[in-house]
Formats: sequence, structure tokens, C-alpha cells
Amino acid sequence: MRTVLDRIYLAAGSLSAICILTICVIVTMQVVFNLITKLLGTQFAYTIPSYADFAGFLLAAASFLALSYTLKHDGHIRVTLFRDMIKGPIGHLIEITTLLICAAGAVFMTYSMFGHLMESIEYGDVSTGIIPIPLWIPQSTLLLGLALFTLALIDNTVIAILGKKPPAIDDIKEEHLDV
Repeated sequence: MRTVLDRIYLAAGSLSAICILTICVIVTMQVVFNLITKLLGTQFAYTIPSYADFAGFLLAAASFLALSYTLKHDGHIRVTLFRDMIKGPIGHLIEITTLLICAAGAVFMTYSMFGHLMESIEYGDVSTGIIPIPLWIPQSTLLLGLALFTLALIDNTVIAILGKKPPAIDDIKEEHLDV
């Protein structure tokens, strides 16, 4: 089960990276088109329709899909000064309580995003750009990212309750390398 979860988190991180790369390609292409127009005149004016909308949707997808991957890499900014000062059973209880509160918040956000997505489907909401994109499409990536983040928080909570330290994905990869 551990391997399956870690692969899911890695896949979400990889999708996030693909979204960022796609943003780079879209923006670079639009900059090249703008240069061509500036150098050769308006008869060679090209544009990517709704490129700003696409870039924005991809940025939101990248941000939310990266949540679970970043959590498992211990990459989120957290204030651990207080937690690290308290050792023993009380520190362990604080860690579990904090994870439970975060997981409950993530469950609420995931549920709310699901409701928002269902409303977008029901009302047929579309973006306002040149290309009308059904909003449920980018919202689906947000929902997936939140659901995976919730899963990762619950995963960390269960691991903490069992008295273990959540393994970082890097540690797992090193175990499987034959160097």
C-alpha cells in the first residue's frame, strides 16, 4: 500500500511539473509571436487565443497537484519551532492533533470544491476568454489536488498515530537504487 500511495503522490508531482512546463511553452510561443509581429509588422500578427486563461488554469492545476507531493517531501513551510521544543508523549500528541486539524480542514476544502465543481457543471459555467472553456475542467484538477492532499494528510496522521515518522519519498527512492 505504501508503494501505491507514494507512486500516486509522485504522479501528482509529475503532472504538476508538466503543467509548469506547458505554461513555459505557451508563454514562450506567445512572446515569439509578439516579436514576429513587432519585427515584421501586423500582417504577420499571430496569437494563441486565450493563452492567459490557459496559463492561469495550468498554474492553478500545478499548485494544487503539487500539494501532496510537497507534503510527502516535507517541503511545505511549517512552523516547527514550538513542536521541536516539546519532546516525548506531549510532542507526539501535539503532532497528531495538528495533523488531525489539517486533515479536517483539507476534507472540508475538498468537499467545498466538489460542491463548486458540481455547480459549474449544473449551470454550464465557462471562462470569459476568446475560447470558452467549461470551468469544470480546470476545477477538476483543483479537486484532484485537494483530494490527494487530504489523502496525504490522513496518511501522515495514521503514520503518526502508529508512532512512526512519515518516510520522505527521497528515502524510499534511495532504498530501491542499486548504486
